[in-house]
Amino acid sequence: MQIGIFTKIFLRPSLELVLDAVAATGLRCVQFNMESVGLPPMPDALPPGFAERIRDAAVARGLILASLQGTFNMSHPDLEARRAGLRRLRILIDACPTLRTSVVAICIGTRDPENMWRHHPDNDTAEAWRDMLSCVREAVRMAEGAGVMLALEPEVTNLVDSPQKARRLLDEIGSPHLKITMDAANLFHAGELPRMKEVMDNAFALLGRDLVLAHAKDLSRDGEAGQEPAGKGLLDYDHYIALLRGAGFTGPLLLHGLPEHQVSACVSFLRGKLGNVHA
Repeated sequence: MQIGIFTKIFLRPSLELVLDAVAATGLRCVQFNMESVGLPPMPDALPPGFAERIRDAAVARGLILASLQGTFNMSHPDLEARRAGLRRLRILIDACPTLRTSVVAICIGTRDPENMWRHHPDNDTAEAWRDMLSCVREAVRMAEGAGVMLALEPEVTNLVDSPQKARRLLDEIGSPHLKITMDAANLFHAGELPRMKEVMDNAFALLGRDLVLAHAKDLSRDGEAGQEPAGKGLLDYDHYIALLRGAGFTGPLLLHGLPEHQVSACVSFLRGKLGNVHA
């Protein structure tokens, strides 16, 4: 397991300065966000030579692009919004070989038309599942053609709000190009924190064999919101890391959801846990 970080945590006026800031932390693994080159998170196009510039700048600093952020609302109630998201996703998928990465992080989203991380009561409808499934299936077809894996994350506010629904989606799509991002801090519905180990154990039992990415953040309460930097909340990190190791996970453990001034403390926290916990 290698500790990594989202590049968008580092706000700098150029790509090279962003990657300099990452390298200065001692980390060598990132999830790349297009905001780091002054583009929208899901751009309509990549300027000529941009992918090569990102690749070369990362190589020069000894950084590995473990994944690329490709999140849009795959459950959006408007078909045209989903189609636009798919067009932009294809741009990022097509750039992956040049960027030397093979994983794109996606967001299943919600029926909320304004915020893809906010719960919506229509999430539980058959129509919402059907629309989302069609969108994910098309995204996976694009990924298969490029030899890329898409990594979805079960989140309590999303349409796929549980490990059970994530397992259902993986099984219905039935492709090795659709995998899982595990973020233990996003698993707990309201009232579930007292059963923390049981909830995490269940998630890994259902999804552990399909992990390609893991996130490192924390939570101050269960249910919606309550996000905290890793080591600053209530998550049992000893158990989380033991479960990752027990699943045979050797991929990146990516810090996110924190301001830059807390990066050093969170990296030290994770290094301590990775050094002291054994599956």
